[in-house]
Amino acid sequence: MSSTRDPRDAVRDAVHRYCEHNAPPRAFIPGETPVPPSGKVIGEAETQAMVEAALDGWLTTGRFNASFEQRLAAFVGTACQALTVNSGSSANLVAVSTLFSPMLGNGAIRAGDEIVTVAAGFPTTVNPILQNGAVPVFIDVLPRTYNVDPSLLENAVSNRTRAVVLAHTLGNPYDLAAVTAFCARHNLWLIEDCCDALGAGYTLPANAEVWLPRTPTPDDPALWRRGTDNDRSRHVGNFGHLATLSFYPAHHITMGEGGAVLTSDALLRRVAESVRDWGRDCWCAPGCDNTCGKRFDWQFGSLPAGYDHKYTYSNLGYNLKITDMQAACALAQLDRLSDFVAARRRNFAHLTDRLQSCADFLDLPQATPSSDPSWFGFPVTLKPQAATSRVDLLGWLDQHRIGTRLLFAGNLTRQPYFAGRNYRVASELPVTDRVMSDTFWIGVWPGLTAEMLDYAATQIETFFGLHFD
Repeated sequence: MSSTRDPRDAVRDAVHRYCEHNAPPRAFIPGETPVPPSGKVIGEAETQAMVEAALDGWLTTGRFNASFEQRLAAFVGTACQALTVNSGSSANLVAVSTLFSPMLGNGAIRAGDEIVTVAAGFPTTVNPILQNGAVPVFIDVLPRTYNVDPSLLENAVSNRTRAVVLAHTLGNPYDLAAVTAFCARHNLWLIEDCCDALGAGYTLPANAEVWLPRTPTPDDPALWRRGTDNDRSRHVGNFGHLATLSFYPAHHITMGEGGAVLTSDALLRRVAESVRDWGRDCWCAPGCDNTCGKRFDWQFGSLPAGYDHKYTYSNLGYNLKITDMQAACALAQLDRLSDFVAARRRNFAHLTDRLQSCADFLDLPQATPSSDPSWFGFPVTLKPQAATSRVDLLGWLDQHRIGTRLLFAGNLTRQPYFAGRNYRVASELPVTDRVMSDTFWIGVWPGLTAEMLDYAATQIETFFGLHFD
């Protein structure tokens, strides 16, 4: 007797049994169980979604990716769909490369132009500037927020300045009121690197001007327009012309590898998609042909008339797409994003309270005024009176199985690969150098329990002689 049951149901049942069997609760054993600085939280929903996508057999971007892009954009608040890419680093490459596209006309950035950024951060925020032949111009950051010092922005301006590219450090938004006002005043592009900050928000103060990004036209070169009071409070990713996200397992949601580019401008999205998809001019989805209705009717450059639009390239591009299995995992993660962000904020508050005891030895982190961070980590900086070295403290924590990370590259200009690069330092970088020497962070990700956080705090206290068993 044949069954009419969907064969996929049997697979789903098997996945359910597998997940039940392989997800036993684990007790925390202080000193034995690792306390990682970051990690992923996935379960049956993600596994079921990935298997479902695998059963489709589509493999490249498909129905799961289309749904994920739409839902992600809705969460962040961008008017256009998000555009997935294969990593946060690729997202930064696509975003920066977009601004060099000839499709932007006179608004495009050109080799030799300058882009303002900071040296305290992750290399792939800055590397696309170099890769596109522009010159990064570095200014210092603020202590305790680890974000750009807006008072130094004017020092960085030259007649070649065309854009600002800045990351929201460890999920803590930078001063967007000051940065957007600066960009509007000098008619500069703004890219927000939100790779560590999904879910973070910022509210422009009542006395701050509201500026919204726009794309210039031949008749109007302005890159900014006035907004209204309704635009004051937004998720990060909505303040610049382009924004980027990462979905590496350490980040707020994951698909393994992966990232996204966000924009509210239709032209920028089309250019970004072209850069992601080999640089082609065609906008057909994978597996589709002749979306424009005149595939063999276009004339571009010196190509023969009617040259196949699917093989016409208007940008210098790459292939940076994701698979539908990755998108399926991230789609399930989106259902948990609000809880993940809340857990990060809760864990950050817990550590802030616990480590007040160490305030004589450590600079504890501070949220940027008017911001609502979505914390990626808990950064601290050794004070001079701590009378110890960072390496000694990190060694102590490592000995007790507490994971730590530095604030990424520390000072990028001191990194080996930066020797001989074309860059400019617009101001001294004393805080950046201090970050390089004395700053590190511990985890606040949702997989950490209060017991783990207390253990980490106790070991820091013990190192400074503040806790005795």
